[in-house]
Amino acid sequence: MNFRSTFCPGSPLDRRSFLHVGAVGALGLTLDQYFRLQSAQAADATPAAKKGPKAESLIHIFLPGGQAHQESWDPKPNAPIEYRGEMGQVQTNVDGVLLNECLKQTAKVTDKITICRAMTHGEAAHERGTHNMFTGYRPSPAIVFPSMGSVVSHELGVRNNLPPYVAIPSMPTNYAGSGYLSSAFAPFSLGSDPANGGFKVQDLALPGGVTADRFASRRQMMDAVNDHFAKKEKSDNLDAMDTFYQRAYGLISSEKARDAFDINKEDAKLRDAYGRNAAGQRLLLARRLVEAGVRFVTLTYGGWDLHNGIVAGTKSQLPQLDQAFAALIADLSSRGLLDKTLVMISSEFGRTPKINGTAGRDHWPKVFSVVLAGGGIKKGFVYGKSDATASEPDEDGLTVEDLGQTVYHCLGIDATKKLMSPGDRPIDIIREGHLRKELLA
Repeated sequence: MNFRSTFCPGSPLDRRSFLHVGAVGALGLTLDQYFRLQSAQAADATPAAKKGPKAESLIHIFLPGGQAHQESWDPKPNAPIEYRGEMGQVQTNVDGVLLNECLKQTAKVTDKITICRAMTHGEAAHERGTHNMFTGYRPSPAIVFPSMGSVVSHELGVRNNLPPYVAIPSMPTNYAGSGYLSSAFAPFSLGSDPANGGFKVQDLALPGGVTADRFASRRQMMDAVNDHFAKKEKSDNLDAMDTFYQRAYGLISSEKARDAFDINKEDAKLRDAYGRNAAGQRLLLARRLVEAGVRFVTLTYGGWDLHNGIVAGTKSQLPQLDQAFAALIADLSSRGLLDKTLVMISSEFGRTPKINGTAGRDHWPKVFSVVLAGGGIKKGFVYGKSDATASEPDEDGLTVEDLGQTVYHCLGIDATKKLMSPGDRPIDIIREGHLRKELLA
């Protein structure tokens, strides 16, 4: 059915065209798409496990490209030069634990983190390794698995009128999405980098010329259109769309919700402490978001596919990550948030044991490192061990399934629970994984 608008003379106005005028059209499409999807299957969301979670939120710091464990979390000072590389080490505040020379600030907070030095899987291609680390599953041609963030969004839902799952600055890979779950549980992407001058999250502010009164008026008009189509079409999808609009309006109209995304409200000295760069400002915004109520934040930093010049590549990126990560741990701790926030640093795989002919390292999934902190994880602990040349696990090899089981446990989610695929096929959140109790506080 078409009918004509009294406020937009001469234009036919069906349900879809209404979205391009009035409130939602003025606000832009990304927020529209996000909250429509967030609400599409809200009825499928299941409460968290009955026992209270040890962590209320998770910050996932993903280092795309495959960070070299030898030049970061697992240096081998006693190995031959062709294995250990040219970089030095720094002693941490945990006896006997060394880190790469660029991790001087993290060395001071190592007593608050856990380093897993025997992470392992069998996928040496970037896409497949990334899939492993975001989903806890090996890739399958038959189905796309949901990311951990989407599972958390599905299981724990909305808190404080904020998106449960946020990507900074944008969704880093399709494997960070909702997979076989409804795209209602995909991440809300910021659309810009908080390190940029004039950073502003897309769609969170009213556009020029739209006052609060005008915004409210458009909402009333939208409600009238929704009511009309609900009576005419009697579709379940319309109810989902109505929920979408409620959430969208709630986020736009809630000053507290909007403020969570405003990094400019942070003290200038704290922003300096994190670092006025991509690593620093992304991690700071992540802390701001989880403090406000976001369940899961995924952020990326750098490019670690260092087949050539690994020393220069590491020195150009790792100090910024070091500063930001150490500041994040200290900041969360000082605010009483560390025990409620699980922090994870991961990459799709590690790098080859030997330095190659172009002074770099190639892809190596047999062993690499993951860092965990807060949210029910032990402090000042090294779990697992690689062999003398960082070639393969020597003790306590940690699979992606085991990591997934342990992370979900810390969030109060039963990873053995089965979710329903679109074909009504029950699929385990994590299959064949084991909770690594040794990692738990």
